[in-house]
Amino acid sequence: MPSVLDFITEEQLSEAPDDPALAFTQLVGHAQKRLDDHLNAADEMQSGGMYKEAQYGFMNVIIALAKAYKINPFATMDVPRHQHFQDRDYDQFKADLDHYITQLLVANSIKAKSDSVKLPPKAKDTIRSYVHGLKQAIDNSEFSDAKREKLHDKLREFEDALDKNRLSFLAVTKLTFVILAVPGSLWASYDVVSKLTHNILQVVGEAKAVEDEDRKLPDNRPMPILLPPRKEEEKPKNQGLDDEIPF
Repeated sequence: MPSVLDFITEEQLSEAPDDPALAFTQLVGHAQKRLDDHLNAADEMQSGGMYKEAQYGFMNVIIALAKAYKINPFATMDVPRHQHFQDRDYDQFKADLDHYITQLLVANSIKAKSDSVKLPPKAKDTIRSYVHGLKQAIDNSEFSDAKREKLHDKLREFEDALDKNRLSFLAVTKLTFVILAVPGSLWASYDVVSKLTHNILQVVGEAKAVEDEDRKLPDNRPMPILLPPRKEEEKPKNQGLDDEIPF
């Protein structure tokens, strides 16, 4: 039977976001890709047993992830005993998982928009000019070669984020923290560096203010409660047979 590391690598676990819902969604995606690989291998070998083992292993791992991240209703589910596992168990589980993952993706998308901004081309060009100024400040300052290269790497990471459709506030915060955490005495001109960093924050802030005014984004509230794919099935009504039990 495939183990957890056959579906999710240690690297993927360590790189998962801190947000539980986002981490769960991302890791389910990784596990699904690996499941497809296992199922394709089972098809090639015409092994129904391998096919069933892969499905059971996937279900086991996903429920374990949900328990770790406290994602209901999967966190409260029991994994069927292996000897009792049937195709219908997996089929229903997968259908329900797709239903909930869709809700998580929508909620994560709304949250991501609240925590990011779409910059117009002119604003991006302005920020790039400030980043260029920071590069020059790094080259002109009293850093070791290793420190200088590390700071340039951080600027490149920020530029990669800037090239995306939306710039996350996390990328801006990380850049600001890295630059301003360097002792002022090591800069050729700390005032210039502070001004360039402040200008980046100002451009991003102004763009976000315009965006929020143009389109009303939902409040950045906690993840909504996920709704089940179907109403709870009603139990058959008591037809009055309890009083007259035939012997």
